[in-house]
Amino acid sequence: MAGTVAVRIAVIGGGPGGLYAAALLKRLDPAREITVWERDAPGDTFGFGVVLSDETLGGIEHADPVVHRALQAEFVRWDAIDIVHRGRTLTSRGHGFAALGRRRLLEILHERCASLGVRLRFRTEAPPAGELAASHDLVIAADGIHSLTRTAHAAHFGPRISTHRCRYIWLAADFAFDAFRFETAETEHGVMQLHAYPYAGEQSADGPRSTVIVEMREEVWRASGFEGLDERRSTERSADRSADSSTERSTERSAESSTQRSVERCAEIFAGALGGRPLRVNASSWSVFRTVVNDRWSHGNTVLIGDAAHTAHFSIGSGTKLAVEDALALAACIEESPGLPDALAAYESERRPVVESTQRAAAASLRWFEELAAYTDQPPRQFAFGLLTRSRRVTHANLRLRDPAFTRAVEDGFGSPPGTPPMFTPFRLRGLTLRNRVVVSPMDMYSAADGVPGDFHLVHLGARALGGAGLVMTEMVCVSPEGRITPGCTGLYTREQGEGWRRITDFVHTASPGTAIGVQLGHSGRKGSTRLMWEGMDEPLPEGNWPLSAASPLPYRPGISQIPHQLDGRQMSEICDQFAAAARRARRSGFDLLELHCAHGYLLSGFLSPLTNRRTDAYGGPLEGRLRFPLEVFDAVRAEWPDELPMTVRISATDWAPGGTTMEEAVEIARAFTAHGADAIDVSTGQVVADERPEFGRSYQTPFADLIRNTLSVPVIAVGAISSWDDVNSLLLAGRADLCALARPHLHDPQWTLHAAAAQGYEGSAAPWPLPYRAGSRPPPSGRTDAPRPRLTLGLTQR
Repeated sequence: MAGTVAVRIAVIGGGPGGLYAAALLKRLDPAREITVWERDAPGDTFGFGVVLSDETLGGIEHADPVVHRALQAEFVRWDAIDIVHRGRTLTSRGHGFAALGRRRLLEILHERCASLGVRLRFRTEAPPAGELAASHDLVIAADGIHSLTRTAHAAHFGPRISTHRCRYIWLAADFAFDAFRFETAETEHGVMQLHAYPYAGEQSADGPRSTVIVEMREEVWRASGFEGLDERRSTERSADRSADSSTERSTERSAESSTQRSVERCAEIFAGALGGRPLRVNASSWSVFRTVVNDRWSHGNTVLIGDAAHTAHFSIGSGTKLAVEDALALAACIEESPGLPDALAAYESERRPVVESTQRAAAASLRWFEELAAYTDQPPRQFAFGLLTRSRRVTHANLRLRDPAFTRAVEDGFGSPPGTPPMFTPFRLRGLTLRNRVVVSPMDMYSAADGVPGDFHLVHLGARALGGAGLVMTEMVCVSPEGRITPGCTGLYTREQGEGWRRITDFVHTASPGTAIGVQLGHSGRKGSTRLMWEGMDEPLPEGNWPLSAASPLPYRPGISQIPHQLDGRQMSEICDQFAAAARRARRSGFDLLELHCAHGYLLSGFLSPLTNRRTDAYGGPLEGRLRFPLEVFDAVRAEWPDELPMTVRISATDWAPGGTTMEEAVEIARAFTAHGADAIDVSTGQVVADERPEFGRSYQTPFADLIRNTLSVPVIAVGAISSWDDVNSLLLAGRADLCALARPHLHDPQWTLHAAAAQGYEGSAAPWPLPYRAGSRPPPSGRTDAPRPRLTLGLTQR
């Protein structure tokens, strides 16, 4: 295939991604004519060290042993992470890192490109991508986060760029740290953090070196006076790609001179970590991180790689790593494909899922550091565990493998007895003690007749109660016929419905002693009168529709959904009474816990969100007004619910849509319900507006629960793609949640909790197997195991 795809290749940008792509493609087919345009001189670069994973190095070794050998000779390796929390250093080992200087990396790639015959044009602006595309078979745009190629063809690439809350600056120290070091400084103006790692050792020509990044929230940066110390506001060094190189280098020298004052301040703040030594700059200035996402990565014969295509926050690794992996994948796809369109499609298909997963992890890590002030009061080991697991890529289970002593110390601090996984420690809410931290999340079954739960609900909820969870929640139980989502939804507005629920709670309490069962009360609001989920989710009924009501007359799906009636004061009072009556029936039905559903765009959620509440009276406008009716309903329900039993509230912490509920508002919503007597906040997200854009991924909703818990010090239930017992243990140990609610895992396996206990070797009282099921507490043998083992291997020539 070599030589049949992309003979003339232009590379815009001489960073590691562009250089490595050029080297690989030239090595695969020496007949290719490849030119790299780089606007700076060969030795010019920003930043200091780069970190590459063993996985990335393995790909480099396989693709180009020459480059791999050169890198191996330069690497600094270490396996420890030091976390300094209020003067105490906690060390976790077993983490593998490899780093080298960015300038040395570029030198290695320059040498490799030159030896292969790639043309390197330094101090030269590349012609526009459109012009190069007309004269070349392939244009690789490796022109960084400020990519002019991406900007020029934005209509096709569809870039979305998000700016975040922290300022940071890349610096260096003239010594090598012993480990990856994270340290916080709690100043009078707020919390600052240091990220540092070695990238050159004693064998380096320049001696030992470390990268040092200082980061803090924007408001802390301003209050601390850094804005006034630094004449250049932010890192738009590359924003104007058309500037004359010599002029820009002069500007950078001037900027570094002015930046030096704030650098000296950083060295003073983190003098303990630095041993009183100074910090160095290299095109350094205060920056705001930008996450780059593109709808498409190629346009005709032009393709984006590295930061031009995507960025991921530096706190989980190096953008260089992603760029090099892009180059590897692009070269392989070009080599394997019959034509360029197929190659570019294959490249994006291969890399996009990997990049999106990395970006999700980076977003979680970024948020953790943005909200660092919420965690500083945590016990030191929990703080350290939370930092290590912030991206969800390091978990409780693999940290136990890396550093069992450190992890055992964290478990001790959490209160887990030896041999007891964190998920099997009890938790108390008012007079209710849950035997473990697993919750069967509310899941609508759409299988009731006239709102009455029947045999299906008995089997569904009964099976999950027998399956070991500490708390089993009903689906949303509606407080009126008009409050149903579908004709198949359950209710608590008639005596027959109450009796149906009593049958279920009696079974749970009798057949599975120690299991608690909770009821979730709600009203569909503008999302009601729809078909059963499998007949068309959110589709109006073909006939028999009932009138809808909501905070404002806004349909859920414009042009499809029914327009709801805006509730007036009398109608809100009636609905409040309906919730109170349902709470009385729930009490008589034998439930152990009651949850008020204020999420997912249903009636009470519709009052909370600014996207669905456009009222101009006392029940709309600012958050205080939007909270008024949900709090009135909560108070009415709490008055009917026994004092000794807990009450929780489920909220949507974000609408995943512009102009919707903010994270700050979510905290205030949780604060308000807690002040009115909520014992825990069940933190979900979204489903408020039809045009939402959720950031799906593993445990993707847990950062919101984490923020609420650690800002307000209130118990929270985390939910949202929590799929493994390892996730549950990790979230609990890090202090991100007190309980974890799982939905689909319990649909897949009603005995999920018991199987989680067996997988971890736990046989204690927090996960008892029902006596009739005890023989199944270990998986049955899967096949013959008594075959004799081979003892001798005879040579082929023997007779």
